[in-house]
Amino acid sequence: MLNPTQVPSPCYVMEEELLRQNMSLIKHVADTAGVEIILAFKAFAMWKSFPIFREYIHYTTASSEYEARLAYEEFGSKAHAYSPAYTEANFPAFLRYCSHITFNSLSQFGRFYPQVAAAGEPVSCGLRVNPEYSEVEVELYNPCAPGTRFGVTAGLLPDALPEGIEGFHCHCHCESSSYELERTLQHIEERFSRWFPQLKWLNLGGGHLMTRKDYDTAHLIRLLKGLKSRYPHLHIILEPGSAFTWQTGTLVSSVVDIVESSGIRTAILDVSFTCHMPDCLEMPYQPQVRGAESLPADAVKTAAAGEHVYRLGGNSCLSGDYMGSWRFDHELQVGERIVFEDMIHYTMVKTNMFNGIHHPSVALLHKDGNLEIYKTFRYEDYRDRMC
Repeated sequence: MLNPTQVPSPCYVMEEELLRQNMSLIKHVADTAGVEIILAFKAFAMWKSFPIFREYIHYTTASSEYEARLAYEEFGSKAHAYSPAYTEANFPAFLRYCSHITFNSLSQFGRFYPQVAAAGEPVSCGLRVNPEYSEVEVELYNPCAPGTRFGVTAGLLPDALPEGIEGFHCHCHCESSSYELERTLQHIEERFSRWFPQLKWLNLGGGHLMTRKDYDTAHLIRLLKGLKSRYPHLHIILEPGSAFTWQTGTLVSSVVDIVESSGIRTAILDVSFTCHMPDCLEMPYQPQVRGAESLPADAVKTAAAGEHVYRLGGNSCLSGDYMGSWRFDHELQVGERIVFEDMIHYTMVKTNMFNGIHHPSVALLHKDGNLEIYKTFRYEDYRDRMC
């Protein structure tokens, strides 16, 4: 168990034992269902932990040239790539670092496939399709929202796919259940199954949160087995991000001051929501804080006398860099550790250096209890990025 007082503050800490539990479940699903599950770098790319991942999976997915290069150089295998738009400048790198390349449009495929055909090594090409169905409620995260820039609808596809298209890629989910996948598959098959005989693989994208406690993995396995039985020639691929590192680590921070205004008490921390936890403001959602009760956001305004209710504030100059409310069982003190739960997926890859705020260190808590600090950020990291 992590002892927050023994961790430098601020610091992201991933726990190896929790990671391996997730990886074991994911491998069980893949092996039992006969599908391939790969890691999406957009959710997690802490490359020093890749040796653990390679014990369970073989491939990753990339959405940029840098992610593809990370897959090739640090994960040790070529990536499955998708990008909304490739360019003349970056496409040669995708050819070099990727085994699969999915195109967002027929025009992008037509523009770049000649380079694929002329390449010395085989690359399997696919097309992202849009089933015009998604149950993701927050539009910011809905890849199939009306007017989306992602994917080709069935009405725009020719009866015979262009030579060189070997797969379809479809991404419709965000932290979704297997039952949402079941309903989505109905729409995918209704709209696109007539092209399946022309394909070799079907990528069902990410958002399959199979490591969440209430996720029905047995149902997921039945769905995937059923899909494979209907189309036995198709190689089925899933590329979740959050599922791999869901509930595997924390962001450890410290109270640096406590201020009060209009009866609202705010504990100012040495971390920032806008810099280090941007999803909390984008989604928005209120993360769990260890040892504290999460209350409705406006509860801090009506807290009774003697209640230890605080808004938590970031250490940047953005006015909205705060969240709240949380009830503690004691009066917070300057220097006290505040631990945000489940802060490994998406948070780390979205960190930024607005205001030059000190980045949290990055660490792994090994199974034997030893804490390994992977990275401590310095002024030079900020300076070199701002040049």
